[in-house]
Amino acid sequence: MTKKIYPFILALAIPIAMASQGKPGKSMGNPLPALDTKNIRNYEFALNDPMNVRIYTLSNGLKVYLSVYKNAPRIQTFIAVKAGSKNDPADATGLAHYLEHMVFKGSDVYGTKNYAKESVEIKKIEDLFETYRKTKDDAQRKKIYHQIDSISSVAAKYAIANEYDKMLAGIGADGTNAFTSFDQTVYVNEIPSNQVENWLKIEAERFRKPVLRLFHTELEAVYEEKNRGLDSDDNKTWEAIFSGLFKNHTYGTQTTIGTIEHLKNPSMVEINKYYNKHYVPNNMAIIMSGDFIPEVVIGQIEKHFGSLQAKPVEKYNAAPEAAITQKIVKEVVGPNPASVAMA
Repeated sequence: MTKKIYPFILALAIPIAMASQGKPGKSMGNPLPALDTKNIRNYEFALNDPMNVRIYTLSNGLKVYLSVYKNAPRIQTFIAVKAGSKNDPADATGLAHYLEHMVFKGSDVYGTKNYAKESVEIKKIEDLFETYRKTKDDAQRKKIYHQIDSISSVAAKYAIANEYDKMLAGIGADGTNAFTSFDQTVYVNEIPSNQVENWLKIEAERFRKPVLRLFHTELEAVYEEKNRGLDSDDNKTWEAIFSGLFKNHTYGTQTTIGTIEHLKNPSMVEINKYYNKHYVPNNMAIIMSGDFIPEVVIGQIEKHFGSLQAKPVEKYNAAPEAAITQKIVKEVVGPNPASVAMA
């Protein structure tokens, strides 16, 4: 069946549009800030969209997708970055995923007892990891890693572990998590409807300047994920399929978790470069679905995220793929019963 595709349409968000969604300023019994009529702005929507999603674009390019759903006084939130493992440098695979872990460690404002002193130690660790990556002699590498371990212990004294998670728990958030895939990195929270302002304060600060603190110990968590993948038949099958389909594209030439070699030789310099390059508002989106007043929430998002500075985003140029002209068969071995996957 041929379906007619309707384009997005520019509409004017006016207070009367809330009539079918409850009284302005009320939300499942939770009081919300009064509607600021000066904050009325244009948004896009798709015709016949059953979710009535409003798509706003801030002046810095940040996309905001808002869908009202009033079954409970809660809001499902996602903050998405349009960059994933396909954007990893070929000599530093797994970088996007590792950065995802680091974004939970706080900024120069929270997650630290004394950032001025902590930052000095973190810079030492960063420099040592660069030396470590370039060193091939095993004895020398062991000596450098001992230095990293020692300085990390000093830096850890200034860190406040899990402060982000504690702050989110403090406002009643649930399902705090994140995931990285080929094309995106997404940060997840479900929050109470009356905590939007606090959630935005925390998140805006989180994405303003993530600090690569406790970098040394977080490697263990990433190693464990890699080990689980090596033991998973499904994971090995998935990787085999993509390596067969994509001979040149990074979908097939590298994995989201990265190689063992690259995980053993991480670069804080490269991770910071990746953040500065891709974590910019015109390459990000905030998605919210739940119990809120869109005209209020878009003003709150503008207040907290509107000051982030847009930067040019380099277009991803995929390597061309030749046509697959014959059958490709790949075999993986594991403990599960035999199975077949086709793509």
